[in-house]
Amino acid sequence: MGWDYFAGILHYLIPLPVVLPLFAAGVKLALGIRWPRVQQWLSVITLTLVLVIGAALMVGADMFGPQAVQVGGWETPIGITLVADRLSALMVTVSAAITLAVLVYSIGQGMAGKAEVAPLSVYQPTYLILVAGVSNAFLAGDLFNLYVGFEILLTASYVLLTLGGTQSRMRAGAIYVVVSLVSSVLFLIAIALIFGATGTVNMAQLGERLPEISTELALVLEVILVMAFGIKAAVFPLAAWLPDSYPTAPAPVTAVFAGLLTKVGVYAIIRAETLMFPGTQLNEMLMWVALATMIMGILGAVAQTDIKRLLSFTLISHIGYMVFGVALGSELGMAGAVFYIAHHITVQTTLFLVTGLIERRGGSTSLDHLGGLAKIAPMLAILFFIPAMNLGGIPPLSGFLGKIGLIQAGVESGTPLAYTLVGASVLTSLLTLYVIARVWNYAFWRTPSEGMVAEPGTVLDDSEADDTSTAALGPSGEAVGPSSRLGDTTTATAPVVTSVVLPKSMVGATIALVAFGLAMTVFAGPLIAYSSEAAVELIAQTPYIEAVLGSGGSQ
Repeated sequence: MGWDYFAGILHYLIPLPVVLPLFAAGVKLALGIRWPRVQQWLSVITLTLVLVIGAALMVGADMFGPQAVQVGGWETPIGITLVADRLSALMVTVSAAITLAVLVYSIGQGMAGKAEVAPLSVYQPTYLILVAGVSNAFLAGDLFNLYVGFEILLTASYVLLTLGGTQSRMRAGAIYVVVSLVSSVLFLIAIALIFGATGTVNMAQLGERLPEISTELALVLEVILVMAFGIKAAVFPLAAWLPDSYPTAPAPVTAVFAGLLTKVGVYAIIRAETLMFPGTQLNEMLMWVALATMIMGILGAVAQTDIKRLLSFTLISHIGYMVFGVALGSELGMAGAVFYIAHHITVQTTLFLVTGLIERRGGSTSLDHLGGLAKIAPMLAILFFIPAMNLGGIPPLSGFLGKIGLIQAGVESGTPLAYTLVGASVLTSLLTLYVIARVWNYAFWRTPSEGMVAEPGTVLDDSEADDTSTAALGPSGEAVGPSSRLGDTTTATAPVVTSVVLPKSMVGATIALVAFGLAMTVFAGPLIAYSSEAAVELIAQTPYIEAVLGSGGSQ
């Protein structure tokens, strides 16, 4: 009886990951700057509920198959369709976990609750709107609603990217908006052409109708759609904008952008290649794209001396792993891609949060100006080392398991191009270890510069951090390090006295994400099994189509 009741209420849960953040954002906008503590707790509780609902949707999708709801009671395909299958439920859950951790981190940093009007009245509502857009994109059952989710992301992310209004952030925001608008225009063109060719934008119906149109027309539609998604996913050669955009933002914003937003584009590519255009000749082109993305991304990382830019380039290279799994078109390849997406969202976000702590503790993210952090801040060294090794694919961590799954899928495919990608995967992993080792050697093992303070760092309550303790001070007393608020991040040009203030909520949120990443290793067996079932469901198409249209299909 209990499971029957759970199955009965499952449909009512599907819209909540979109509705709850939007509702909370509206309440916070109405409150303005009043009751800051209440507003902080409202945000935390909202994202906690989204996390719980995401976990419930994962359980429901695993037990009962894909679940669909027609918003407003309209019949398919007139109304807005939201679908929770294994893949979308997993994405909602992982995204809720990392956005919750980043929110807590940002509260500790002072962006969301330290008496400044802009963070309180703008940052948190915009952040919640971003979460709603991400959830809407993952749950969307039609192309136009997916487009709406992307536009919500664009609007919210531009505001977050330009917080503080500094010259570097405004310039990065302008680049980001132009690139995103190009992607959105391509997406709209694809939607219009697809509707003209099939008479629908419902993805379940498209899974039935697109195979009926001519092969040439289908290929044109697929190319335009994948190009639009490829820009958002930052695949080569459409990724040049990313390293110049993300690192300029505040640490929490950079973390959630790098860890999550590009994966929305990868998710959209998966939907296009499995539900709407399965088994097409574009798979070979995607394999070449995956190869170029891996190699060019990691070579860019090798050339960097700033940790933020280095991680931005590793982000690009590891997008190649996911595209590799999708391009193989097999159940094993798709399962590897699904698992690796969940892993990489967590690890990449964690590393950017740790980078924010490094910047606060060491006064810079430049490897030329860091040193001795393993002695100065041993906790910080541990927090960096674990996700860094995970990103590099050291066994038995989840990064190793994900890469092994993708390599096995490539070997199983057996084509020369697949073997080439297997070799590129191994090379990219080795070069990732190299750049991570270089960061460790320069920032943590190298002897500190004379101007750096070598006493152990302290972890303070958030209430203990004052304005004078949030920035590093140069020899003349001027602030040269990062601000805990919305000011621009300034890279030191000389050795600096390191800040010793690491608020508990910042450290605690980072520890929580490190633990979440380790949990993916501890529970890798069930997660791999879940990813495999998701891959079977994606390639079969029928469960998704029947959940939306019923067993009789479209009319």
